[in-house]
Amino acid sequence: MYIRRTSIKSRKDGGQYYTYRLVESKRTEKGVRQYTLLNLGVDFSLPREQWPELTKRIEEILVGQQSMLEIDSEVERLSQEYASRIVTSHRDVKESDSVDYREVDLDTIQMSRPRSVGGEHVTVEALRSLELDKKLGEQGFNGPQIATAIGTIIGRACHPGSELATHAWLQKQSGLGELIDYDFNRLSLYGMYQISDKLLAKKTAIEKHLYEREKSLFALEETITLYDLTNTYFEGQCQGNALAAHGHSKEKRSDCPLVTLGLVLDSSGFPRRSHVYEGNVNEPKTLSEMIHDLEIGGSFTDKKPTVVMDAGIATEDNITWLKEHHYPYLVVSRKKHREFDETLSVIVKRDDECTVKVQKVFDKESQETLLYCHSTRREKKDRAIGERFVSRFEEELVKLNNGLHKKRCLKKYDKVMVKIGRLRQKYSKVSRRYNISVKKDDESGNATKIIWNQQPAPETTDTHPGVYCLRTSQTGWDESTLWNTYTMLTDLEAVFRSLKSELGLRPVHHQIAKRVSGHLFITVLAYHLVHTIRFKLQQAGVCSSWSSIRKILSNQCRITVSMMCKNGSTVHVRKSSRPEPNQQEIFSALGVKYHPGHTVKTTI
Repeated sequence: MYIRRTSIKSRKDGGQYYTYRLVESKRTEKGVRQYTLLNLGVDFSLPREQWPELTKRIEEILVGQQSMLEIDSEVERLSQEYASRIVTSHRDVKESDSVDYREVDLDTIQMSRPRSVGGEHVTVEALRSLELDKKLGEQGFNGPQIATAIGTIIGRACHPGSELATHAWLQKQSGLGELIDYDFNRLSLYGMYQISDKLLAKKTAIEKHLYEREKSLFALEETITLYDLTNTYFEGQCQGNALAAHGHSKEKRSDCPLVTLGLVLDSSGFPRRSHVYEGNVNEPKTLSEMIHDLEIGGSFTDKKPTVVMDAGIATEDNITWLKEHHYPYLVVSRKKHREFDETLSVIVKRDDECTVKVQKVFDKESQETLLYCHSTRREKKDRAIGERFVSRFEEELVKLNNGLHKKRCLKKYDKVMVKIGRLRQKYSKVSRRYNISVKKDDESGNATKIIWNQQPAPETTDTHPGVYCLRTSQTGWDESTLWNTYTMLTDLEAVFRSLKSELGLRPVHHQIAKRVSGHLFITVLAYHLVHTIRFKLQQAGVCSSWSSIRKILSNQCRITVSMMCKNGSTVHVRKSSRPEPNQQEIFSALGVKYHPGHTVKTTI
């Protein structure tokens, strides 16, 4: 076995370059013949003086021998990689029902090249059930590009991180390439960035295909559309990036530039459309754009769905737009006056943690149905917030009063009154319940004492804790239907949490605008696969989070077992490990086989 360098003339520019091959000489009836074992490519850069050491170590690995000499770390790494590629490419026996008995030396058994395969297995099957690979082919992706796209998307689902981290994971940790018959060691990092750009260019067609396939696969009804926004932050200043802007960060990272993701989902949590906005985008202005794009794209085939959104987007302009375009809606009302008559209410939820009562009222002026809701859990939260504000307000008053007799503290009567006014403004909801008076020393003009007392909080309809109001154009829905439809917004918040915490949406490392949009779109595509898996599992009674599922499946791997036979040959068997009982439960619920990939046997 030796390495051959071949000079090749470029057809493009006439320049000369070299390619490298691992070659083996064999004696045949027609004389000595040379066979290429492995094409090492043009990027092979090991110094020539280390070539004999490399080939010798590859031969040792292939026949199951241990090296008696100290091996350079780079030579050992390349030897392991090339030996495994030779074993994979020269397989002589595929998985079959035939019995294969061999006499082997048990003391020579070695196990090598473990690669995770459990999470990859279920996500590949989800991708194939959604026919995303076929759609990419229809959109002009060739074979290697489809494989790269699959690796990028599944990498985001199974090992969230940047494209750089995904690239390393595909080459060194994952067995995904064996499931889709593609060698990711041939994939360059730039190739992943290119595939991100290509996926983004086909975004509209891909999103439409995925939702249509999900709707067909799970018999979904187009009755509800949920809409909301979230944002995430950049690492770096992102100067020159039109999407990066400072705004209100939902992750408390207002020190960083932000980018915003808008999502439209159906009632089952499947994304229908996504869009990337600037970090300081005004939420209410995005609704008409997103819904209008869905309408133009023909997404609403039968009838227009009910739009559900929270108070941040439910402006009067947006409500008017929905009415003008004949969209039913269910939104959180912004009105401050909250009515609730417990004697006229009905219970829509009751368990050990919370009881929810609702009262339905028809507003003749706006021709809307109003639903006043009282939640015991929300009441506890409101009271806790109120008590916290009371405590902070009184702490500020105590601090101000104690400072009247200390050096370098506020003492002048007028300035003290201004400070109290600012405190009342800061804690407006609780300060109205306080009577505050300040004693003044006429000679010095200083305040000498601050006296306050708290009045009992009146339980009026305006201040009733735990009450919120919904408004809707749906006049025929009962109280339970209205409230349960609104609570779907909590599922949308769960989607955003999954995108950020489970699928690597944050932070964004890219500095180029289209790469930022591509990063977010790949995360949305990964969520399509993850939600397809979880939706099937929920139908089978398995309600675990994706993080838990991924953790359960993480220790199933593919591994190569090598052993010497009595006849002097060495056999290499590569197959997946036996799944644990909790892994079998997931595979059974999803209807996928227990042993991902084929059993591959190679005799050297």
